[in-house]
Amino acid sequence: MRRVRYAVAMSLDGYIAGPNGEYDWIELDPDSAASFFKTFYAQFDTAVMGRKTFDQARGPVHGMRTLVFSRTLVAGDHQGVTVLGDEGIGHLTDLRAGEGKDIWLWGGGELFGSLVAAGLVDTVEVSVVPVILGGGVRLMAGYAGRVKLQLEKIDESLTGFVGLSYRVTN
Repeated sequence: MRRVRYAVAMSLDGYIAGPNGEYDWIELDPDSAASFFKTFYAQFDTAVMGRKTFDQARGPVHGMRTLVFSRTLVAGDHQGVTVLGDEGIGHLTDLRAGEGKDIWLWGGGELFGSLVAAGLVDTVEVSVVPVILGGGVRLMAGYAGRVKLQLEKIDESLTGFVGLSYRVTN
């Protein structure tokens, strides 16, 4: 079975984007970023995002099948992505049960809340960026339940980022 991995950058105070969806606060060294993203992207063949993240991304994730969960966009193919409406949870359930690489849940605190409530998220992988934003898009939104996690790995980078990888246990 494929894993759905919620992998995001997060500010020290728990935001994955600024108040206007901005992510300019994630400062990466261009040389190390290229190497990091090449290795990171190679782990996945599918990226899943919500409509607000899609609005920021403005297109498909390079080299991955890209799915957008949206109640406002018309379902079907849009600029190299597949928009999923109400059938999204069932579609992701089928994908997760099939063959292939892991599935990257990219951004979207609301989508994360919906998918973890449906039991479809296997790991939460957060790169904590040394910045405090004071407001913005939360790591999780729209779900009032608890998500139990078990720590699997801690990585510390020379840039001050701390990577925390957890397995969802509930």
